[in-house]
Amino acid sequence: MYNAAVTEMHNREHPKAAPAILTGLAAAIFALSAAAQQPWQKLQLPTAAAVQQEWQNPPSEYGPEPYYGLNGPVDQAVIARDLDAMKSLGYTAVTAQAGYGMNEPYLSEAYFKLFRTLVEQAKKRNMRVWIVDDAGYPSGFAGGKFSTEHPELRMQALLVADHIPANGGDTITHAIKPETVAVTAINQADGTTIQLPIANAAIAWKAPPGNWTVVIVEHQFSTSPTRSDTNPKRVKDGTQSLEDYLDPSATAQYLEFTHEQYKKYLGDEFGKTIMGFRGDEPDYSIRGLPWTPKFFDRFQQLKGYDIRPFVATFVTAAGQTATSLTDPQKRAKADYYDVFSQMFRDGFFKVQGDWCAANHLEYQVHLNHEEAELQLARSEGDFFRAMRFVQVPGIDSIWHQIFPDTISDFPRLASSASHLYGKPRAFTESFAAYRPEPSITDARYVLNEQFVRGINLVETMYFPSSATAGHGRSPYMNDPAYPELLTYTRRMSYLLSMGHPTADVALYLPTSSLWLGDEASDTAFVATEQLLSEHQIDFDIVSEDGLATDLKASHGVFETLSGNRYKTVILPSVAVISQAVLDRLHAFANGGGHVLFLGRTPSLISGKTILDARAATPADFAWASVETSAQLPATPTPPAQPPATPPVPQIVPPPILHAVMTAVGAKDITLDSPDPTLKIMKRRLKDSDVYLLFNEGAATDTHAITFRTDAQMIETWDPETGAISSTVSTRDEGTMTVPLHLKPYATTVFMIR
Repeated sequence: MYNAAVTEMHNREHPKAAPAILTGLAAAIFALSAAAQQPWQKLQLPTAAAVQQEWQNPPSEYGPEPYYGLNGPVDQAVIARDLDAMKSLGYTAVTAQAGYGMNEPYLSEAYFKLFRTLVEQAKKRNMRVWIVDDAGYPSGFAGGKFSTEHPELRMQALLVADHIPANGGDTITHAIKPETVAVTAINQADGTTIQLPIANAAIAWKAPPGNWTVVIVEHQFSTSPTRSDTNPKRVKDGTQSLEDYLDPSATAQYLEFTHEQYKKYLGDEFGKTIMGFRGDEPDYSIRGLPWTPKFFDRFQQLKGYDIRPFVATFVTAAGQTATSLTDPQKRAKADYYDVFSQMFRDGFFKVQGDWCAANHLEYQVHLNHEEAELQLARSEGDFFRAMRFVQVPGIDSIWHQIFPDTISDFPRLASSASHLYGKPRAFTESFAAYRPEPSITDARYVLNEQFVRGINLVETMYFPSSATAGHGRSPYMNDPAYPELLTYTRRMSYLLSMGHPTADVALYLPTSSLWLGDEASDTAFVATEQLLSEHQIDFDIVSEDGLATDLKASHGVFETLSGNRYKTVILPSVAVISQAVLDRLHAFANGGGHVLFLGRTPSLISGKTILDARAATPADFAWASVETSAQLPATPTPPAQPPATPPVPQIVPPPILHAVMTAVGAKDITLDSPDPTLKIMKRRLKDSDVYLLFNEGAATDTHAITFRTDAQMIETWDPETGAISSTVSTRDEGTMTVPLHLKPYATTVFMIR
């Protein structure tokens, strides 16, 4: 995340010729790179016996890794000393970032030679290296080079430049700057608008009856604040601007500043010692709206109308909304975010993912606000679009999103993106700004809650260089039990990276409803996550793009690029849905798939635009299962500070629970009594099924647990010790039952051969 994480709480607010990396040769390059992929870069389907051979001492590529800050006068001796310390703890890889106080200027020849020393020293120790792609966060400012060398490629936004009050009969004259994109008069009584013509760089307008506000909207260079190790003030501010994320040529320039230089000095270790680049929280934490010079043309191309007459109504000024939005204005704003999220995907994430693929590397990145999707929808648009071309999708749990007193299913976003797009791994950045610092028990809990939701690559914060006096590594790393936790983490990461996912239930993430500001959709989505988890139902989260185009549709199933096949799709309290998704769901249901609308059915069905979405009728959903007689219970968001008591399991209305269980059908795993604290996740090897079980509760779980299987043998795999033992079971036709005795916050792994 950033080198100051040990002392500072993470602040959550936070000529254009493209190089040859963007040429039409990309397909051929990707074909060559795919053929040259390393095992850890692709899905594998080994036997249980093959996994067992690596189980005790998995390959270095499976981590875990610390986030290593090269602070202070770092040299070869410091690097060697620090890597030895990491190795002694049990780290097999390292994520490295330039730091404060280095003797070598960031991105200079001397800096790359120092980084070469790091890579060579890691190679001697059979360790792997991830390169943090910037000198801080969010990714995309190249240590300040956009501000100093290419200011024309800096991030831009639409902002309110001026408000001019007007009463009926007033004549408003005002000079207009070249940066102006719209001048709009808004009626304060009903929100209706009038677009004012601009002539000779000025407006002259006589207000009709009523109270009006003339809003002047300009495009301006405006950046999300950056926390940079090259900022002499050592603060998070706008001094070093981010690039224009929506412009592929800006990202090409970013790669020229950074990745291409690493390639020049270190390219011979790409895909070997160097595993890839690590990005951090690219987002728009700005006033106003994300914008790029080509935005209006792209919007017109995708949506077929001019968005400029609307922008004044939903651009913010000083944190305040210009006016309460009318229904058409809300819909137009949703269209704006639809286009923005597509341009963000294509202008930033895809360019980097493609570059890494062509250079035998992986691109791993996490966004901002994964645990708060309404905020993410504003700052990044669409989680799944951002991750579409990322090799290792990620999340972070750095403050209090995950803890024994919270309920946190959001790590499934990263693992689901991996499953949907055929990626073998999903990563977490954990612990950076936990206050108080986690104990070993806390750290294990935080990791287990992510493992059971599909995370299988772990990065821990924070490990500063020993060249900086007084800034030691995070205290939990000094616990005598920490090496055991890292060994456990390494085994779990390896095991959960093997095989294929098996979830056959898909939960729809209603991003387009969130663009409308629909809080009910967000609440219902989170509550449904919790409902499924508390009833031992393994599931993936899917996006509108996934249901509309990305999933392979066949008779009654949707299939991911990882090979798991969804037989049930659940849509919780969705406000708007596209006709394309509705048609695919209808065909899916006609083929025998189960579609369940919970809480309410969508009121709008969109086509090319959300602005022109038609009103839905009951006939639109007559072919699906619908449960609208009861509402899902609200689930609180993770607290900023630990609450006094642990979370209380949901009390789900019986109609909701019955509808979900009917849609899901026969489960792979059943308990002799309900237990909301027991969470499960399943993967499939070539000859075996792997079940991870986690007791999230503070009391021991004791159950008879029944697996739906025709297998003949079941083993318990202990990631703590690496031991494998046969498990006594009772067999019946199509099932196998075993006793379960799981201590508080503990995990167990069953291998069903």
